[in-house]
Amino acid sequence: MDAIGTGTVRGVARSAVVVLVLSLSLLGSASNSSSLRACRAIAVTRAAVSFPHLRSLQAAVTQARPCDWILVAPGVYPGPVTIRSPELHLRGLDRNRVIVDGAHRVGNGITIEADDVSVENLTVRNFDRRTANEDATGTQVRWDGVDGWWGRYLTAYDSGLLGGYGLWASRSRDGGLDHVYASGFDDSGLYVGACRDCRAVVEHALAEHNLVGLAATNASGHFLVEHSLFRDNAVGASFNSSLSDPPPPQLGACSAGQNRSPAPTLTTTRLARCTIFRDNQLLHNDALAVPSNTASFRPGSGIGVDLLGGYGNLIADNEIVDNRNVGILGLPLPIHRPARFALAGNRIAGNRIGGSRLTIALAGSRGSVNDCVQGNQGTPTVPADLRPFACTHPVTPPPPGPASQRVLALVDHLRAQLGGHPRRGQPVPQPQPTMPAPCEGAPTNPLCRR
Repeated sequence: MDAIGTGTVRGVARSAVVVLVLSLSLLGSASNSSSLRACRAIAVTRAAVSFPHLRSLQAAVTQARPCDWILVAPGVYPGPVTIRSPELHLRGLDRNRVIVDGAHRVGNGITIEADDVSVENLTVRNFDRRTANEDATGTQVRWDGVDGWWGRYLTAYDSGLLGGYGLWASRSRDGGLDHVYASGFDDSGLYVGACRDCRAVVEHALAEHNLVGLAATNASGHFLVEHSLFRDNAVGASFNSSLSDPPPPQLGACSAGQNRSPAPTLTTTRLARCTIFRDNQLLHNDALAVPSNTASFRPGSGIGVDLLGGYGNLIADNEIVDNRNVGILGLPLPIHRPARFALAGNRIAGNRIGGSRLTIALAGSRGSVNDCVQGNQGTPTVPADLRPFACTHPVTPPPPGPASQRVLALVDHLRAQLGGHPRRGQPVPQPQPTMPAPCEGAPTNPLCRR
């Protein structure tokens, strides 16, 4: 019996959501041994007011103790901000009018280096890299090496050429993104990576006008992405293995937390998969005029979802429309050298794909086995005959050599096409829906008095 039948998949994924919602509820009340009565509210405003307040976000987070709430009135606040105290809640009172501004200076916007910190209902913009593809700077909100993280009702954008990432979580567990927006980044709008068992959820997200809408680099184990929209990027969403943000690989099996091999062997199509990308929309991801034209190992533009050296993922029930070149692309990595990371054990099922030159394109290496494809809408595909890869088979072969060579030739063309196109900054986004009742759950404070 297939270990990832619909009921099992939805049960596993929904359990992860429940765990995270409960975690968020705990963050919204008292954490650990604290009580709500012990939690303070720190008011931040740049207005001339008579009540006690601070004018600087960094001053507020420096003063804050675990369990405190930092509530921010509308205004433009200079960054950067670094949070090193655990169990804090940073919340703006208006998503579109509370702005942490980088003014295109080099640096990161809000950096979180402590566990159980939530950042909500504000905008972070225009924190830039020193140079294109330099990873240390240019991230708007960054959780790094933490247990417990959450971003809700956040907007991240860059209107220039050197914004690196929008919302970024690496080496972090037990968290997620909900009702978030990211635009104008030369790597990815949303990034989750370097977690053997991420225990994370991304839902109700919108990523547009980036090189990649969502990048999941070495993001493994329990990781759910659902009910989100990725449009007008070069690539909608990418699940990839890499040496750049260890530990590799990107492994979607439910047992990924115990894996220590960068090249695991998956012996059957009948895996329990807990990295799940489902019920999303990937529309018009064929942008060439994005802030990056270097592509790194990215396979070019016009791609809905790519699996680059990814193992054991479930890509199911998505609407993948008008992505010019390929709806779903699978490759081993590196592309033209002996594969360090195979494409193996992925299940691609029930997706509605249209408006692409190829709906599904899979290339393989010797270890690229036990990927399966079933119930997707749309043609043509490469390989043209997907029957040997049906998910009813307990094992499946690697894609045949001629088909793999055709896919690799296409990728070479797409990368050259993107590299030959000028880089362009992206427009300032439209206002996004703000959090209903932003004062709800917060301790008594003057900003929320009626």
